[in-house]
Amino acid sequence: MATTTTTVVTRSRKANGEAKLAPTKLADGPQYPDIQTIRDAIPAHCFVPSTWQSMGYVVRDVAMAAALGWAALTFIPQIESSLWRTAAWIAYGYVQGLVCTGIWILAHEAGHGAFSVHRRLNDVVGWTLHSALMVPYFSWKFSHHRHHRFTGHMEKDMAFVPHTKADREKRRLADLYLDRELFEDVPVVQLAKLLLHQLAGWQMYLLFNVSAGRDSQQREASWWRVSHFEPTSAVFRPSEAVYIALSDLGLAIVGGLLYLASTVVGWKMVFLVYGVPYFWVHHWLIAITYLHHTHPEVHHFEADSWTFVKGALATVDRDFGFVGKHIFHGIIDTHVVHHLFPRIPFYKAEEATEAIKPLLGDLYHRDDRSFIGQLWSTFTQCKYVESDPAAPGALKWAENRK
Repeated sequence: MATTTTTVVTRSRKANGEAKLAPTKLADGPQYPDIQTIRDAIPAHCFVPSTWQSMGYVVRDVAMAAALGWAALTFIPQIESSLWRTAAWIAYGYVQGLVCTGIWILAHEAGHGAFSVHRRLNDVVGWTLHSALMVPYFSWKFSHHRHHRFTGHMEKDMAFVPHTKADREKRRLADLYLDRELFEDVPVVQLAKLLLHQLAGWQMYLLFNVSAGRDSQQREASWWRVSHFEPTSAVFRPSEAVYIALSDLGLAIVGGLLYLASTVVGWKMVFLVYGVPYFWVHHWLIAITYLHHTHPEVHHFEADSWTFVKGALATVDRDFGFVGKHIFHGIIDTHVVHHLFPRIPFYKAEEATEAIKPLLGDLYHRDDRSFIGQLWSTFTQCKYVESDPAAPGALKWAENRK
């Protein structure tokens, strides 16, 4: 896997299209190409989405989800053995969670404008698909855009801003106000925290803006005024309030439909058909986002040294096999180029990634080790960041966690 070093070479475009090479100085740390130079390396057609191709993926994924739901309702209750019936529900929840994660990602494409060239169509598709998954579309869209705008920024990033050593000295409710160094390396404690991270991380982000930088809000507010559901939340600008309300309307409609379904088949069946896949979907969402932005070899940046390119390249492409490429629409495999140019549609991201690799060299990060294995090792090893003497203004994950 490529690693960031202090011996990389910068490349800028000459008028004749050849690359101009300039060696870095060791004391300066890695040198980054400008965004236009990177863009010029990518074929122009990669930036143009196909509405019909994108809609084709929506039809495919929604059809798969509907077929799975129908099959579960029709056949699983007829299984006489409680053991096999339970196993069937577990298998259904897992598979449906994968398919619905793919639907989540298609709505994510729409939120970035990568679904089609038609803005209203993007928002209609995104709002419909995300609302169906109980995701506040516009609320997420606005905060997620700011995450992209300030990726890797220690103060303004909206997602998975790491702790510093000073942060670790503070007592927190999450640690029952105990000294975390007494317990954090105990395997059972780490497992419990990881499970909480995966099962409740998404909901905590929506309700309390957890993991966001301290300067990521639009204004100062109390901790209970930073919800993604409140139109007057400090996370959003006043001009965005109507869209937050529209997001809430989508959730209310879906909530009402789920209630009506419960009057027909019961809440237990609604939970098995809809609720279990919901938790799987947001487990995958948290895992994917966390592992894209947390890696021992990837920097975060202090405010004075941060740039958009530095932040966009402080991400990691990973591998999740067939599921990653064909069900999750390549979001795990091509996240670096997605952060550089989020309007590149996912079905052209692999070509764009290959185009920028020679230009980026060691600034491009990829880790092909086990995705689930890396979730455990990253969560248990990457505790806080500290200054990197090899790259002024950059913060690296501390090797000595204590």
